[in-house]
Amino acid sequence: MSEPKAIAAMIETVVPGVWRWSVQDDRIGYESDAHAIASGDRMVLIDPLRVETAILERLGPVEAICLTAACHQRAAWHYRRRLGVKVYAPDGTRPMDEEPDLRYRAGDVLPGGLRAIHTPGPESAHYAFFLPKRPGILFCPDLLSHGAGEALAFVPAEYHENPALTRQSVRNLLDLDFAVLCFDHGRPLLDEPKAALRALLAEKPGTSHS
Repeated sequence: MSEPKAIAAMIETVVPGVWRWSVQDDRIGYESDAHAIASGDRMVLIDPLRVETAILERLGPVEAICLTAACHQRAAWHYRRRLGVKVYAPDGTRPMDEEPDLRYRAGDVLPGGLRAIHTPGPESAHYAFFLPKRPGILFCPDLLSHGAGEALAFVPAEYHENPALTRQSVRNLLDLDFAVLCFDHGRPLLDEPKAALRALLAEKPGTSHS
């Protein structure tokens, strides 16, 4: 099953033009998060989870759905049918529940101005999305987690095809000019996210913290 059972009851603003909602994900026993960004007078959904219809409609009409990886199909097909919009997914994924409308590769610019950044490690066809317009926003899927009351951490190695490659993908993110870091599993970092990444990378692999 690619979609959790829970339906979010609220959407919060991360920064102007970027929104987040979350559910307690019954599939993994942890928080999962979805985002939307403004694209003119429309919205682009990133790795969407279901949210109450009236709340989503307040953001405005949806232009497209962008997925970072096959593991984040979530409610994409539900919203494609309901909203009549196209789903973008990485080229080279393992089989998905449904076939996306369009495939992208590293460096491609997706709806809303999102740039696809290849971040292998969790799986080979795994991407972050970079929104370069100020303040610079990076949407980071399964490399890292930042649950409520928890420190920034790597997603546990047992969920990654290649944990060493995951660490290298995180190092590569430091080359991007961003000031806001959003996660598929956890709360966004708006205060010196690059410093937090450097501190995490400085720890020895396997170090645990609460």
